Amino acid sequence: MRATLLSTAAPIAEHPLRMVDLPDPRPGPDEMVLEVTACAVCRTDLQIVVGDVPARLLPIVPGHQVVGRVVELGSEMAGWAVGDRAGVGWLGHTCGACRFCMTGRENLCPTARFTGWDIHGGFATRIGVKAAFAIRLPERADTDLAPLLCGGIIGFRSLRVSGIAPGGRLGLFGFGASASLAIQVALHWGCEVFVVTRSRDEQRRALALGAAWTGTYDDPVPTPLDAAITFAPVGEVVVSALRSLERGGVVAVNAIHLDRVPQFDYDLLWLERQIRSVANYTRDDAAELLRLAGEIPIVTTVDLYPLEEANLALARLEKGELGGTAVLVPT
Repeated sequence: MRATLLSTAAPIAEHPLRMVDLPDPRPGPDEMVLEVTACAVCRTDLQIVVGDVPARLLPIVPGHQVVGRVVELGSEMAGWAVGDRAGVGWLGHTCGACRFCMTGRENLCPTARFTGWDIHGGFATRIGVKAAFAIRLPERADTDLAPLLCGGIIGFRSLRVSGIAPGGRLGLFGFGASASLAIQVALHWGCEVFVVTRSRDEQRRALALGAAWTGTYDDPVPTPLDAAITFAPVGEVVVSALRSLERGGVVAVNAIHLDRVPQFDYDLLWLERQIRSVANYTRDDAAELLRLAGEIPIVTTVDLYPLEEANLALARLEKGELGGTAVLVPT
């Protein structure tokens, strides 16, 4: 198979991903192999490639928002057939037996393994996946589905972690791909959404999607928020969101990496305000998000790149030059 391989983390300007030929994956008894048709690019991919998030396996094929078709099944497979469409997301394996897995919190499993971090991902023409972690997909274009498989799912989990109730006032701090999907769910729930971002283009996009107000980090949000979600990997944004909360409100931090969390006055946290991190997702999150994606329906905006241009797609993500989610398509 053809794949883009990361051997050593490095700045994107140094083109750290290189195209290589690798042996096709072979399925274990409970696994299957997919022919990749689309793989969306996530900021976590960028953070692994440049080293902000240390790689846990090198060399590694990044990519964890994968759509493909089953081409080979393991000997103990049931419920899937060659030719089926399937998705692969960030969560690639859990133990199924620890106290977290047994209480609906498999996202916190201490031995969890993740696609494109511990397991070769979808910046390739083929990918292996444990069948229990493959995601069943609705009928929809593969390139439109791919961004839902991390940005959509983790944005949905962020909404859950924030505790936002239908009709509540929600702040989104940063407005990239994941936020542009989360806002559609929040509006479907009848929430009033306030978007904070430096980008004028992102402000216009948020208003077009239905935001009640947009502003920059220098602009005070016009009303106290019941909940907020931060999408920018910057600790100062967390404090900005906290400053905008109503009493008892929650800031959900949608990030695997932050530069730092700066010192702030306790008064910002006082009155039972909370800061909560969002870690990974569960398979229930994935199933519910994909159900909602069809019900709403959630609209995705994509910029297509051939697999060979993975470095370019990551560079444009880093510079904020994407009009939508970058999606790699094997050619």
